[in-house]
Amino acid sequence: MNTTVVILGLTINYINAAMIHTFHKHDILKMNPRYILFIHLVLNDLLLLTSSISIFIYSFTLNTLYVSICLVFLLPAILTSQNTPLILGFMAAECYISVCVPLRYENICTVKRTYIVMGIIWALSSLTILPDLFILLATEPLQFFYLRVVCLRDNVFRSSLSIKKRDATHILFLVVVWITLFYTYFSVLFAAKAAASNAKKARNTILIHGCQLLLCMTVYVQPLLIQFFTYLFPGAPIFAVTFFIVQILPRFLSPIIYGLRDKTFKKFFLRTVMCTFTIKINPNKRMKMLP
Repeated sequence: MNTTVVILGLTINYINAAMIHTFHKHDILKMNPRYILFIHLVLNDLLLLTSSISIFIYSFTLNTLYVSICLVFLLPAILTSQNTPLILGFMAAECYISVCVPLRYENICTVKRTYIVMGIIWALSSLTILPDLFILLATEPLQFFYLRVVCLRDNVFRSSLSIKKRDATHILFLVVVWITLFYTYFSVLFAAKAAASNAKKARNTILIHGCQLLLCMTVYVQPLLIQFFTYLFPGAPIFAVTFFIVQILPRFLSPIIYGLRDKTFKKFFLRTVMCTFTIKINPNKRMKMLP
């Protein structure tokens, strides 16, 4: 089970890396705010899976890690998990603007503003982690960083203040994002009939954002899931099962429901994958594969 989880995680990371390569290879994608937001989500998932899989491997091989080493992997995992709902919220807002205010879309959703939004997302997520670091440094002695612990957030940031702050941040982010999703969905739902085809596609996309957010929310109830599966299936590899549900499954769906649903991105992505595969099989065909 542990090996399966790791292989799946590495496979998803390979797909995500191929999508990032596809994005950077084609200028037409880099000039579209929708693809910029999407590839930002893919990059975020890539970083999250890399740090999470590293923690997972160390957990089932070494069981415990020094707190100082655990922080190196734990901080990126926390940061990127905080980013996910915010990215989904902005992606839903972009769908709403494209359908409900199409005449102002090019003025509102520019490439420059999209990158500013990305910076705001990372800044907000960083600001939620900094208090935890300050509380950790203020409440724990220096010897704590040389202790070996199971590399989980609650085992490192174990102060009651950090736990309360974490819960408040999660609630705030999720409430704001859910309000955004509901508002954008119903706004698109009642969009003008003239944009019926675009509105239908946008509604489906926003629903997918909601499903993706529900899956990502499982990270907030991971301790409860561990207790639940331990009670139902004693002796089973519970940590691997919960890791698959919380980390692997949401990231497995991202490339499929976002990248491959879009005809333009799918065309470029499949072309890139097939070209890479052919070159690896027969390097002599490289010149023939070049456009």
